[in-house]
Amino acid sequence: MLTETARVVAVEDESLWVETIRKSTCGTCAARKGCGHGLLNRIGDGKGGYVRVLQSSQLAAADCQVDDQVLIAIPEEVILRGSLIVYMLPLAFMLAGAALASVLFPFAQDNAALLGAFLGLSMGFLVVRLHARRNRHNQSYQPTLLEKVSAPPQAIGVA
Repeated sequence: MLTETARVVAVEDESLWVETIRKSTCGTCAARKGCGHGLLNRIGDGKGGYVRVLQSSQLAAADCQVDDQVLIAIPEEVILRGSLIVYMLPLAFMLAGAALASVLFPFAQDNAALLGAFLGLSMGFLVVRLHARRNRHNQSYQPTLLEKVSAPPQAIGVA
């Protein structure tokens, strides 16, 4: 299970919106030099992203408040499965589109293959988008709240 520390930015009934600064996993990864995520993190100066996190059996969303530091987690197989869908599905559609177009239009194989590859890639992106929409509320794909790391500092009132 991959874990990350995040700051709570909003509290809902059964979930939280948190801001993550994704640096902790990049330092331990073997592919940190050639990874696109690490490159984007360096370009973006460590800017965080907003993520919706579901409450878990260990900690309810109502127990947290804005500016709390919390620990969130997502199973590794979800990351692996999502990566395969996002990267491999459009590529497979692109290759299938190119092959199909070159077989169907043998008199203009190169142009047909190029057009088929473009249409296949577009169709692959569309299928990925539909998959994401269909599973956006699926709890097995969502990060979950593990524990509260620290509470926000209390404001000191002046009398």
